[in-house]
Amino acid sequence: MAETPSATRLDALLDAFIQEELDRSPEEVTSLGLDKAVRAGAKSRLDDRSLAARDRDKAENLDRLRRLKGIDRSVLTGIDAVNYDTEAYVMQSAAHIGDRFAFGDFDDDSPYVLSQLTGDYQDIPDFLDSKHTIETKADAEAYLERLDGFAVALDQERERLAHDVAAGVVPPDFCVSGAIDQMSGLRDEPADTAVLVQSLVRRAREKGLDGDYAGRAGRIYADSVVPALGRQVEAMQALRPRAVHDAGVWRLPDGEAYYAVMLERATTTDLRPAEVHAAGLDIVARLSDQLEASLRAQGMSQGSVGQRLRALYDDPQYRYPNTDIGKVQLIADLNLKVETVQARLPAYFKTLPKAKVEIRRVPPYTEASAAGGYYDEGSLDGSRPGLYYINLRDTAEMPRWTLPTLTYHESIPGHHLQMSLQQESSLPLIRKIQWFNAYGEGWALYAEQLADEMGLYETDPLGRIGYLHDALFRGVRLVVDTGIHALRWSREQAVKYYIEAIGDPDSAAITEVERYCVWPGQACSYMLGKLTWLRLRERAKASLGARFDIREFHDAGLLPGALPLTVLDTVIAAHERT
Repeated sequence: MAETPSATRLDALLDAFIQEELDRSPEEVTSLGLDKAVRAGAKSRLDDRSLAARDRDKAENLDRLRRLKGIDRSVLTGIDAVNYDTEAYVMQSAAHIGDRFAFGDFDDDSPYVLSQLTGDYQDIPDFLDSKHTIETKADAEAYLERLDGFAVALDQERERLAHDVAAGVVPPDFCVSGAIDQMSGLRDEPADTAVLVQSLVRRAREKGLDGDYAGRAGRIYADSVVPALGRQVEAMQALRPRAVHDAGVWRLPDGEAYYAVMLERATTTDLRPAEVHAAGLDIVARLSDQLEASLRAQGMSQGSVGQRLRALYDDPQYRYPNTDIGKVQLIADLNLKVETVQARLPAYFKTLPKAKVEIRRVPPYTEASAAGGYYDEGSLDGSRPGLYYINLRDTAEMPRWTLPTLTYHESIPGHHLQMSLQQESSLPLIRKIQWFNAYGEGWALYAEQLADEMGLYETDPLGRIGYLHDALFRGVRLVVDTGIHALRWSREQAVKYYIEAIGDPDSAAITEVERYCVWPGQACSYMLGKLTWLRLRERAKASLGARFDIREFHDAGLLPGALPLTVLDTVIAAHERT
């Protein structure tokens, strides 16, 4: 079918949008692996994080929305209509946030520029170490320029912090303290052992590059980065007396409305906090009953479900040794899990990704506050594989029975499969790199259930308890996130509910709850996204009857790339009509 004039205009506009985005973000250029040829000059620069840049981003978003609306949506069909609706959703959501709230980033999920989880003191070291590739002397020189630019970024961020504090936006006291501890650790690290210095030295040596990289990077680190980190520490220390212990964003300017908007943004639904809270309570009750039966089948009948799950956590027979050797073995065992599920994928997926997934431990300098596991997509050119990170700060937090589900979630058939298919698709570039939390995290939770349906727990009853535990965990998130931000629960009340429901170690519960305080609404996207995938699958089954093919259903939902859930609904409806 020939492309219509409106579809041609849309393709050109989407290409213009991504080129504008790449012009604005040299870090995105590097993350996508596009800094090797035409955009090689981007490799020596970091993004502009100034207040002026934040205002400019808002204005550019409004301009893009105006240009998009210049295309007649009514004549678009198929993937063109999907692309239009998806971009319109993104821009309208950002415009609404940017117009109403003068703090945080209009394209970010947190109201806090700096916290124990947000800030360039975390993001840039990880970016330089894992995404800035070093193959040539030019790459090493670009690294040094970016290292020097790190100090500028930190000061720009401090300027934005001061702006938001003046508007009445201060993180909770425990978030401020956590940020100070982590910043101080980075600031106090000797230059000769600093991760940012050693990353360059190690990789330059591996590539046989001559040069005094240790000395040059060490001087930049000591003379520029450390003083800038010190200024951030001082700013946060000055802020600490103003920080209160109230955990929720309800206390921020127009805070109740802010939470409602962030919940809508995270879930791409119009559900209200009270509805989400009630749904969470129902899910917790239902999954607790399922766990009750599974635990009894394993001879565990004493105490609450949470207490019995804690007993499993505390049982040393399920722990890997908390040593370097034990952690290496843990990762090796996870690689075997990935190989096992890989062999079963063709029965459930028509299209499979070409990209490989690599399992790594979370860098020690961020593991104190990082999640238990997370995924980082590979580069578009295939030079960097998809990375599944697992937090091994203490293997007691990762007992064996919890690891299969985490692995299916983060790698295959979860994040790696979904995001790699998106990158390898024929979509416009801007759509290849897009992310919607409810779609992506919802898919990863759906993938956990799919792993059960694929029979991956048939000989692993404790692993299936781990799967039910993780599903319960996402139900608990609905209750706790809305409890903190809408019902005004305290941090301690949220931690208590969390531990009583699923029995996780106190340290893990605290990390999770403090995460919800920083990213309001984000934790709700997982289960609500999963429920949407399941609802659409059941609807497709009912509509197609004997013609339903789960492989075709997965292609229909995955190949158009990440979508708002409202757009996913229309995509699956179109699949049902085929």
